[in-house]
Amino acid sequence: MAFDWGWALVILGAVMILLEVMLGGFAGFDLVLVGSTFVAGGAVGLLVGNPVVGLLTASTLCVAYIAAGRRYLRNRLRPSMKTSSNMDAVVGRQAVVQTRIAEHEAGMVKVGDEVWRALPAPGAQSAFEPGAIVSVAGVDGVTLQVR
Repeated sequence: MAFDWGWALVILGAVMILLEVMLGGFAGFDLVLVGSTFVAGGAVGLLVGNPVVGLLTASTLCVAYIAAGRRYLRNRLRPSMKTSSNMDAVVGRQAVVQTRIAEHEAGMVKVGDEVWRALPAPGAQSAFEPGAIVSVAGVDGVTLQVR
């Protein structure tokens, strides 16, 4: 009984895909795609009845994925860093004063649906009364600086 490289590629590719699934994406989806190239190459080799064609197909697909497809896929799967954190997202937004804010007397402002502790920003007028609309100039720890 001769060793059949077509079936070896199909089985090895399936094992790689299953390993990636078991690891929960730990390898960054690479095992699925490399395993898929092995399965495809093995299937081509089995269809044409020539194991050399299957090995060449699997090799070509694998090299093409590693050379070009991997970078493209990683860029598509990487989360975008355009999402601001809460503090970065409030700077420049308008807020409504909830409790009086004075130079040495912290008050509260509402920005969107969130209520924040606030103090006047350096150079801002000395006090803001409840109901006043202010602009968030900066963040110092968990305290907003408003003007």
